[in-house]
Amino acid sequence: MFSYTKSFSGYSVDDLEKAKDFYTKKLGLEIREEEGMGFWLLLAKGNHVFLYPKEDHKPATFTVLNFIVDDVDKTMDSLSNKGVEFLHYQDKNLPQDEKGVLRGLEAGMGPDIAWFEDPAGNVLSILQET
Repeated sequence: MFSYTKSFSGYSVDDLEKAKDFYTKKLGLEIREEEGMGFWLLLAKGNHVFLYPKEDHKPATFTVLNFIVDDVDKTMDSLSNKGVEFLHYQDKNLPQDEKGVLRGLEAGMGPDIAWFEDPAGNVLSILQET
């Protein structure tokens, strides 16, 4: 294995200002700007994710960031009240309820999870572990 001192993840957005507004106002996260480069999402327990602008941004086709929460339903309600819209997949392998939650805990399929997008179309999730 190679040697390293720290690691982080990052992904692109098409509009930094819209992204900053979404992550700070709708999700309530703190950020730290890097002049002319992008910004850091300052996450729990000292974790960080770097978001950077990309003119030809194409959203990932997978979840780029997962937030573990105590109660997926209460968190969904809170985020919905702030204008966050949850995704409803038409996939028999992801059987979501009418609210948009995959009830994995009940079905023995892992955590309860719900997905939503940031303004750039990047998929995020909230999930409730057992």
